[in-house]
Amino acid sequence: MNKVRWGILSTAKIAREKVIPALQRCRHGEVTAIASRNLEQAKETAGKLNIPTVYGSYEELLNDKNIDAVYIPLPNHLHVEWAIKAIQAGKHVLCEKPIALSSAEAIKLQQEAEKRPELKVMEAFMYRFHPQWELAKELVDDQRIGQLKTVHSFFSYYNVDPNNIRNQKDMGGGGMMDIGCYCVSLARFLFNSEPLRVLGQVTIDPVLQTDTMASGILEFATGTATFTCSTQLMPYQRVQILGTEGRIEIEIPFNAPPNQNTRLVVHEKNGPEEFTFEPVDQYTLQGDLFAQAILTGTPAPTPLQDAINNMKVIEAVFASAQR
Repeated sequence: MNKVRWGILSTAKIAREKVIPALQRCRHGEVTAIASRNLEQAKETAGKLNIPTVYGSYEELLNDKNIDAVYIPLPNHLHVEWAIKAIQAGKHVLCEKPIALSSAEAIKLQQEAEKRPELKVMEAFMYRFHPQWELAKELVDDQRIGQLKTVHSFFSYYNVDPNNIRNQKDMGGGGMMDIGCYCVSLARFLFNSEPLRVLGQVTIDPVLQTDTMASGILEFATGTATFTCSTQLMPYQRVQILGTEGRIEIEIPFNAPPNQNTRLVVHEKNGPEEFTFEPVDQYTLQGDLFAQAILTGTPAPTPLQDAINNMKVIEAVFASAQR
């Protein structure tokens, strides 16, 4: 096998507009099939994106022996169900974040994955594979800014459409699951550990019943991380990483555009140093690294345990807010 043959479960917007085009640019993979419960919708998407094989059900795609791996962009509440079915069908799985609606659900997925250790299963936090984040992690680990003490992150957009899945509680909607999970993930990524205590404050929309603004303080052994995410604020994102001797600012930390430069600035006593990154598609980078793990039989870039631990922190934010 020279290239991983991808099947896409559903014609979700993120798949159509971001991930499928990105996977089609991969060196180590190719998109060979797409499935939807609406066959006509699948045919339309396949026609626009030049995908050769179309299925009118997810089961049909999973039964296709010419598919090696599946990408799952389904609504959050369907992630674990179809990831497990994909594993049982012998497919590698790259699943959109959050991989589950609870840590218990994520553990259930992990237990299923352990039955087929030759299969790779990973949560798709694409931001980690962007060069700006690789550099940020390297700078922190090398103590370029001294000892890491605190991380501040903010992520927001404005969406009050009740028909949008991000605003539907029963589908796993809400700000924490959609964008707050990034803030939790990056803090754990930078500190390379799990928080000891969590304080959370959550605002629930009285009509939608989803969380529209959430703030948290994560206490690590050597510092803190604070964040705010919102689905009903002016669109904005930024990350500040502060140490005893310097500060790192990432201008577009999460959905870095694939067609323009991105920027990271290190502020030190002697002044700022700016790093500019050529346009790259972080979804392509993610797809290629995941495919390489399949082709070489090496571990997935991010273990499933990381997804479980992220869910535990998200649950702790909600639990704190309720108390």
